[in-house]
Formats: sequence, structure tokens, C-alpha cells
Amino acid sequence: MTIQLLLLLLAAYLIGAIPSSVWFGRIFYKKDVRQFGSGNAGATNTFRVLGKTAGIMVLALDIGKGALAVLLAQFLQNQIDFSNIVYYQMGLGLSAALGHIYPVYLRFRGGKGVATFFGVALIIFPVAALLCVAAFAVTFAISKFVSLGSILSSLVFMITILTTDVRAEKWPVVLFAVAVPLIIIYTHRQNIRRLINGTESKMSLGKK
Repeated sequence: MTIQLLLLLLAAYLIGAIPSSVWFGRIFYKKDVRQFGSGNAGATNTFRVLGKTAGIMVLALDIGKGALAVLLAQFLQNQIDFSNIVYYQMGLGLSAALGHIYPVYLRFRGGKGVATFFGVALIIFPVAALLCVAAFAVTFAISKFVSLGSILSSLVFMITILTTDVRAEKWPVVLFAVAVPLIIIYTHRQNIRRLINGTESKMSLGKK
């Protein structure tokens, strides 16, 4: 099973590494989103550069990458105790998120992992995922900062898992719950600097 697990982790990484924004922009808009806006290969920059329709499509694709990676754990269900499948799901989800952040197809310069992590959470921790949506929506509605909404929703995810999920009795679940906001904060480190300096860009989803 070790070889199979390693192959599944690699598959999850390669799925996560699919550069949805770049390929979508090139195919349908003849634009590389990395050459405009923030230069980031993620859904938020796609909204800014290509508009709402393209942004929604890329967001859905990025969420789907995380969800699909988690579902790869089904290939192991006949070889492991089903009660332990969540550990493999988290590992595959983390691999996909790291693929999105460090995609081999783009010389390891990708997005910030929020949408892909959300897709992972939808499958493994659906209640926490929905609370994250609520936290993001409220924060964005008030501030218009996508980055702030992403950071705060990742913290809500961690708090929800640690305080309400019975699986948080196991250290791998605790580790995953803590790792998600740490990774999100790290990928948003430049945004945090701009938020502190008052130079972070706001976004309106009503444009284009």
C-alpha cells in the first residue's frame, strides 16, 4: 500500500497543480493572468483581470481540485480501516493544496491555496467549510478585502475543528486544522503587509 499511497499523493499534487486561472485565461481570453493585476495565478486575480464569469469558473475549478484529490482516498478503502480514512483524505488534500501553491507546471509559482483548501474542507469537514463561507462573506461585505476574508475564514476553520469536531481528539486532525491557517497566512504575507500599511486593494465583484 505504501507505493499506492505515494502514487495517490503524487496524483493529488498534480491535480492541485493544474493552473486553472492560467490555462482558462489563455484558452478563452488569450491572456495570461499573471501578466496583469496582482500577477497571482489564482481565482481572485482572475476576477480582477478577466471578470466575474471567468473568476467564478476558475474558483469552481480550484475548489474541484481539492475535492477530487480527497476523493482519491476511495482507492484505499479496501486496504485500510475506514475509521482512519480521514487521515489519508487530509494528506491527499494537503498535497493538492501544496500543488496549487507550488505548481510544477508554472515553475512552482501558483495561487494562495484558499479555494483548493475549501474544496478539501467541503468533503472532510463540511460544517466547518460552510462556516468559513459565512465568515468570508461577512468580512468581505464589510471590508471588501479578499485577503482579510481568506485569513479570517481559515482561522474560523481551525477554531471550529478544534472546538466542535469529535475527530479533533486525534493529533493528525489537530495538526491539519492548525496547518491550514498557518499556510494561508504564509501565502498572504504580502497582503498582510499591505493591510497593515493601508495599501491593500479592495475588490468589487460587480465589475465586468
